[in-house]
Amino acid sequence: MGLSRIAASVEDAINRKSVVYLKDRGWRPRVIGLTGYGSVRSLHVLGRVVMSDPHTEAEDPEEADETAPVGPINVAAEAQRGWRSFFTAQVGFLPVTVRAGGQEIRSTTDRGGYIDVMVRDHGLEPGWHEVVIDARAAEPVTAEVLVVDPEVRTGIVSDIDDTIMVTMLPRALIAAWNTFVRHTSARRAVPGMADLYRQVLADHPTAPVFYLSTGAWNTAPTLRRFMDKNGYPEGPMLMTDWGPTPTGLFRSGVEHKRTQLRNLLITFPDIRWVLVGDDGQHDPMIYDEIAREHPRHIGAIAIRQLSPAEQVLAHGTTEAIEEPTALRNATAEHGVPTVQGRDGHALATLLPKVVDERRAAAAVER
Repeated sequence: MGLSRIAASVEDAINRKSVVYLKDRGWRPRVIGLTGYGSVRSLHVLGRVVMSDPHTEAEDPEEADETAPVGPINVAAEAQRGWRSFFTAQVGFLPVTVRAGGQEIRSTTDRGGYIDVMVRDHGLEPGWHEVVIDARAAEPVTAEVLVVDPEVRTGIVSDIDDTIMVTMLPRALIAAWNTFVRHTSARRAVPGMADLYRQVLADHPTAPVFYLSTGAWNTAPTLRRFMDKNGYPEGPMLMTDWGPTPTGLFRSGVEHKRTQLRNLLITFPDIRWVLVGDDGQHDPMIYDEIAREHPRHIGAIAIRQLSPAEQVLAHGTTEAIEEPTALRNATAEHGVPTVQGRDGHALATLLPKVVDERRAAAAVER
């Protein structure tokens, strides 16, 4: 048995004992509804089941007082809420029932307590809807889902850290910061990025927006509040889970992004995606790879160029980690235009034009 499989088995054993321990002390399963998505044919319903203290359930642990001043006492209180949010006792392999439209699907959570149920022939019209997730011994909850219109031809996939949000911390500490320091004033929006997305949506009002991140699902509520406060369009988040798996001690962030992008291409085969990221990690490489594999499904690539200080925090050097070489012109190879800029304002002078040009070219091809 490999080290990763041993670590995963140990994690599972610890979690099972934690669930039993908490159950004996009056805790019970609690369903957390996550934003799902899909087409008029099929729908991904997402959620998670964790153990929760019923005495504190009345105070939603995902909510934070945005009007309260940030001080030592408040930071300590937020850190305490963040600690409870991050170090959860997930309830694995628990029976769940999902009701979406006219369908009722029975399934179970995975080993991490996550729910990812595919609902086919749900009968829901394009737009936002609520579905019901019911887990054994837990109160039913509703979760939002986005049904994308089959006539849509443009969509946005956006990275989060260093693309729309800056914390000016080393990348290794960002996840902890997002969890333990939950007040949105502790984060800074990248100038012009929300306006850039709104500008694209003004020309393509039904375009879905997905936020793709290697961050843990535990941070999603904090990130959602940040996006709402700073005017980013609403859209599903595609996060990941940390910890060992049977094949590795840590989940690969690069592979997570590749997999989620390919899933979107499969689910929405008629959409050309605008991929937005930054040059502080591997976004240029991942996006270029997807564009070369599926050039007809990618409308444009937009890369935010980090400052030297941001580059140091991202990976330890002042230079971008993925620099194009003189021997290779990625755009010429796959035909997908790539634009770069320091912030959303710079990208806004370039991106909408290339998106429209690419869309016009696609219309001619059809």
